[in-house]
Amino acid sequence: MQLISQTAVQGSPSPTHQRDVCIPVSVIVAARNESRNLPRCLQSLSKFGEVYVVDSQSTDNTRQIANEYGAKVVDFHYRGGWPKKRQWAMDALPLDNDWIMLLDADEAIPHELQMEIRQAIKNPQIDGYYISLHVVFLDRVLRHCGASFEKLCLFRRGSGRFECRLKDQDISMCDMEVHEHVVVKGRTAKLKGHIDHHNVESISHSIQKHNDYSNWEAAVAMNGTDHDEALTPSLFGSQAQQRRWLKKKLFRVPGFPVFLFLYRYLFRLGFLDGVPGLIYCSFQAIQTFQIKAKIYELKLTSGTKKD
Repeated sequence: MQLISQTAVQGSPSPTHQRDVCIPVSVIVAARNESRNLPRCLQSLSKFGEVYVVDSQSTDNTRQIANEYGAKVVDFHYRGGWPKKRQWAMDALPLDNDWIMLLDADEAIPHELQMEIRQAIKNPQIDGYYISLHVVFLDRVLRHCGASFEKLCLFRRGSGRFECRLKDQDISMCDMEVHEHVVVKGRTAKLKGHIDHHNVESISHSIQKHNDYSNWEAAVAMNGTDHDEALTPSLFGSQAQQRRWLKKKLFRVPGFPVFLFLYRYLFRLGFLDGVPGLIYCSFQAIQTFQIKAKIYELKLTSGTKKD
């Protein structure tokens, strides 16, 4: 299947939101119907060299807000296959800077991290940086639940690419990279600061999103392939590698969704995060159950299930 994309770059600084540039980084923000989150995100990017909002046919005020904040708006039309949204943007957009940062519309960069990034990109020995995410869920920062994680989202242009774990993807699996990771050729390090990640706009939206994610996860489990650029599961690697190693070892264990809930809610003290912690841990377990159920369904339809 082919990826069909049409670039329509728009946007210039408005009188209300002038850009005060001091960080030579090109930021790519993936968006679809993000009018609630986008102002917070773009406000935190006012000091960055350029900001692209890659929009997937939003029906709300996403494009208008992006223009008001001086971002360059790009249309993205997905029809399946590879690359998906963010890798396409990295390949196709005329980026001005030597460093790229990938951000979701529900994320924001605190001032302390902005200043750290400005200094970090001056280091010629490092080609990519991991940054921790602090998860804000239902208006509460989750300090437990095992919710916080790291992602490699800041890297030199040309040094990093997303791993492709499944080439035969369709529009039921979300139009951007789900749990694919950026793999950087070169040395990496971790920044001390964190990104604020506002994990859920609404319960309904989260459920719809997780349905797309579980479609992709089930397809990867059935038909995914490893290649030289894939992130290798490893108990002693990065956090992403450790999570992938544990998932590979434990996912087939009967009752794993229940185990995952108990691990996050009790062992990782999710109960200390109140009702949001309970809902978050439950959602994580439910999504895992959905993936296992869809794998079972795929095996039935493919004739590989003998039960």
